[in-house]
Formats: sequence, C-alpha cells, structure tokens
Amino acid sequence: MSELLRLSGIRKSFGDREVLRGIDLAVAEGDVVALIGASGSGKSTLLRVVNLLEPIDDGQVLLGGEDISDPRVKPDPVRARIGVVFQHFNLFPHLSVLDNVTLASRHVLRRSRGDAERRALDLLERIGLAEHARSYPDRLSGGQQQRVAIVRAIATDPDLLLLDEVTSALDPELVGEVLELVRELARAGTTILMATHEMAFARDVADRVVFLDGGLVAEEGTPDEVFGSPREPRTREFLARVGGRTGLPPAAET
Repeated sequence: MSELLRLSGIRKSFGDREVLRGIDLAVAEGDVVALIGASGSGKSTLLRVVNLLEPIDDGQVLLGGEDISDPRVKPDPVRARIGVVFQHFNLFPHLSVLDNVTLASRHVLRRSRGDAERRALDLLERIGLAEHARSYPDRLSGGQQQRVAIVRAIATDPDLLLLDEVTSALDPELVGEVLELVRELARAGTTILMATHEMAFARDVADRVVFLDGGLVAEEGTPDEVFGSPREPRTREFLARVGGRTGLPPAAET
C-alpha cells in the first residue's frame, strides 16, 4: 500500500512548553494507526497539527506527497481531504442532523443539496439513525451524537480520518456503539489515525500502535508487539497502569 501521510521531525511548543519534540510517523493508505499515551503526551496536538489547526515550529507534514505544512498552503482545500472527529461532538445545535452531515459537502465540495442529502441519508441509514435525520442534536443520546459526528466526517469521502478520543465524553454504556462504527470503517478500508484510551479496542482494530511519551514516539509496532511484548520500560509501565481498566492482560516482561 502506498503511503498517505508522513510526519517528519514535527516540533510544536506552546510558550515554554514543548509538546511535540521531533515526531516521525508514517501512515499507509487503508491502515488504522492508534496513538496511545498518557494525558499530555501530545496525541491531540499531533492530530491538530495534521489537520492544520496548529502550525508547527519545525518539521514537515506530507499528505499524499504534498507538503501541507508549507505556510503558503491554503488550509481549507487540505481540510476537505481530512475528516476529523473530536472528543466533544461539535455538532451545530441549530442545525438538524441532516444539515450537520451535509454542511461540508454542500459548502466546501459544492455538491448539490440533493446529492449531499442522498449521501447523508445513506450513511445515516447504515448506522440506524435515518429516522432522526430531521431531529436536532439535543434530541439524541451522546452515543448517537458522536456517531452523527463520525458520519459527518466521512460524508465528504476524505482521504484520511482523524479521531481524537471519540469515546472519552460518553457514558460507558454508549461507548460500544461508537466503537462498532469505527470498527466497521476500519473493515471498509478507511485510513484512520486515532488517539484513544481504549486499549482493548486499539489492540482489536489497529494495524499499528504508536506509544507517545513526553512528545516523542517511544515505541511503535503491531498491536501484538506493543501490547504483548513491549520493548521499552516506559511502555510496560504505561500498560501496567491502564491494563486493569481496559481488560488487557498484563504486558509480557522482557
């Protein structure tokens, strides 16, 4: 598979605090890459860098071979190629579910309302929410809202889908329905870069797992490698700390 995204030497500071300290990462087309790590390790900042929501201090971001970190690049056409879903649903409360899902298709991609709505209704049907198309977000549960947010992100057929802790704001009983939708997208070949605290889910769905620690890539590999036999002491320490609440068995000692 060809490479879709490459990050080289990414550095990002907020004032005196260096959050990303030289990140190198590649994502191939069709791959699911899970970013794991403690709060403050740089996962969310890295996703915001990829979506051009945060300018970098040094390094290079290539999307499909194009240097999108060049300051001369217009961000909107790039963002049209990237779907993003944040921790909080960020649906527009004054718009119906259907209008939320079709907004980018109509105003960024300039699709006709009819084409955009047919695509949106098809996606909503697939996740069992077509009957709520004319409802407003406050009439939906948190899990339903987050599934709508994911559908909105994929309605434009993006090259890359970024997911930033998409279950962290949900009640535990609603997490499963959101994770099942992500699992379906992964099976369909969607290229996904996701930050997650759901270790068992990352082990189940991801092709590669990247452990960030202090703004650096401390370890990466297949789920079996990272979760089953991590090389780095910091990775083993992190997994031992979170394993009890994720259902993962303890990492093997090496």
